[in-house]
Amino acid sequence: MGGFRSDMTGTKALFLEDYCRRRGREYVRFDYFGHGASSGDFARGTIGRWREDAIAVIDSLTEGPQILVGSSMGGWIMLLAALARPQRIAALVGIAPALDFTEELLPKRLTPEQRQEIEDTGAIVLPSDYDPAGYLYTRVLIEDGRQHLLLGRPIPLDVPVRLLHGFDDASVPWQLSLRLAEHLRSRDVVVMLVKGGDHRLSSDTDLARLAQILDALLAG
Repeated sequence: MGGFRSDMTGTKALFLEDYCRRRGREYVRFDYFGHGASSGDFARGTIGRWREDAIAVIDSLTEGPQILVGSSMGGWIMLLAALARPQRIAALVGIAPALDFTEELLPKRLTPEQRQEIEDTGAIVLPSDYDPAGYLYTRVLIEDGRQHLLLGRPIPLDVPVRLLHGFDDASVPWQLSLRLAEHLRSRDVVVMLVKGGDHRLSSDTDLARLAQILDALLAG
């Protein structure tokens, strides 16, 4: 499950496809509404709608227990999908999970003038390290996000959870993974902090680490 404005042709998504092919495992990658090859106006996308996309993929395109892998915003979507279908989940792997980012991260980065612009116009485009055109954030996205917040109460998931986060992540603070670990009910939670790691964690070393995590989960 990819991040905000990411798509299924990203480095990690393609790496996981190759990983599963080489090990004879089934694998699904997909684009949310308004992302990549999927139809829809991105400006109308919300956390709730993307959650429903993930649940639909689990229900329609998979069988048996699943290991969900979520990167950045996909970590939030991963958790929401797992809460909706707990009986289908074998394990979770979060890569710099940006859960609750519409409440925990985005508002803190807005000036009062930018907040007013969102209120007045319903949207704002902010600079991004990943797209020279910037990223669009809508008032609807923020308001819908409040209906899906996870921090602040126990998260009733009991499966193994592995969280990877870079110390040098400039987009999502690594402390957010520690907070997630504290809120998960599962006793089998491991947080791996990568010294020098960035937000994407897509280097060869990072991908090898991801493969090792999946090898251990599949062997267990």
